[in-house]
Amino acid sequence: MSLALPVPRLRTLSPVLPVVAVVALLALPVSPGGEGGAGPADALSALVVLFCAVRLLRQRRRPLSRTAAVVLGLPVAGLALAAMGASSPGAGIGGLGRYLQVFVLVPAAVLLLIRDRSDFRLLAWSFVGLAGWQGAVGVHQYVTGTGASYQGEEIRAVGTFGAQDVMGMATVVSFGLVCAAGLALGRSSVRQRAIATACALGLLLPLALSFSRGAWIATAVTCSAQLVLAGLRRAVRVGAVVLAAGVVLVGGFGVGTAMLQERIGSITQVADAPDQSVTDRYTMWAAAAGMWREQPLTGVGLKGFPEHRDAHASLALSAGSDTEGAGAGYRKQPLLSPHNMYLLVLGEQGLIGLLALAGSWLALLVCALRGLLRTHRAPGLDCALVACGLLVWQLTDFLYADIGGPSTVLTAVVLGLAAWWALVGAEEAPGGEEPAGPAGHARALGSGGREEALGR
Repeated sequence: MSLALPVPRLRTLSPVLPVVAVVALLALPVSPGGEGGAGPADALSALVVLFCAVRLLRQRRRPLSRTAAVVLGLPVAGLALAAMGASSPGAGIGGLGRYLQVFVLVPAAVLLLIRDRSDFRLLAWSFVGLAGWQGAVGVHQYVTGTGASYQGEEIRAVGTFGAQDVMGMATVVSFGLVCAAGLALGRSSVRQRAIATACALGLLLPLALSFSRGAWIATAVTCSAQLVLAGLRRAVRVGAVVLAAGVVLVGGFGVGTAMLQERIGSITQVADAPDQSVTDRYTMWAAAAGMWREQPLTGVGLKGFPEHRDAHASLALSAGSDTEGAGAGYRKQPLLSPHNMYLLVLGEQGLIGLLALAGSWLALLVCALRGLLRTHRAPGLDCALVACGLLVWQLTDFLYADIGGPSTVLTAVVLGLAAWWALVGAEEAPGGEEPAGPAGHARALGSGGREEALGR
């Protein structure tokens, strides 16, 4: 009898575990001096898509409802049009594959592999765990002076991503903090809320030491939104605790206080005395806008920004960004994107591509917020706050960043998490903690997919 026990346990393994493995792979160090492109996590994400497809074929069920298919498939038309307008077939195919991976295929696979809110929470906690690891590495880099170079000192916390991807750790830590905040503000067990609160407070320090202004702004906006959505009274109480913790954590580091204050102050110095990084950013924004004015509907084609940049950029643009430290030597990193996702899409894909992509994101946000309002006093509030928070963070961060680097695959997982809540999890009856097995998925798949879903 004891020999038969492991069998049902194996059968109950969550299908979302391969997605957790994708998140876990980002804990591995990136080779110093690497290009910061696709890595092992991207390769595994492709296998996750394949695994999901095989699983659907075996179960012989309709994969997505009409609503989900439209929302997730909306960017495909704009991407295909922009790929045809690329400067070369290789650039078009490569750009199309990357965009489909990040914004269509992996999000759809994540949506289909999450069975219920327990799977959702497992994936959210994996984000928190990865953020804790990367944050710990980042704090160690700051304390020991082994981080990326910042103002002549190798103190910038970059985690295992290295100096070639200074935004990687900041992105991971921000995602983990947003997930922890959503789990802490939910109506789950006291133990889970206490652990999540401790994790959220602990992640404030590595986020500060990342010196990433865009991540700071996006996290502040997102956590404020989560607090308000969770209730105004709780927002005031939790806000006071977070403020006090921030003062203690940041104020306790005498060496970094001056640099942090200067970095924070530079956020407001965008017109009077901007630093070179801000000047470069605004110059590239203007270049992307110039590309759009040249081809307003279809843009200059996928991966066309580097080729058309110099023709539209002013002389204020520097030759590149200086990177050094964290195990890598000095290197001049070329500026190949405008560091604004909306302007990148507008310049390369035109108005058609931007409306398709942004329309998909906006539809997810509206559905997620609608689901949050429907379950405001239900046990699923933590899932709603995590999903809405991750979406708000990503859409805010896209004002200061775009896709690129090993951490980009997390954007795909984030969109998949948000899509599950917006299109599946939020459709559950108020007060229901988990979907009723296959039938719960059948509701999400739509009436046309009810019989197929029951064949799971």
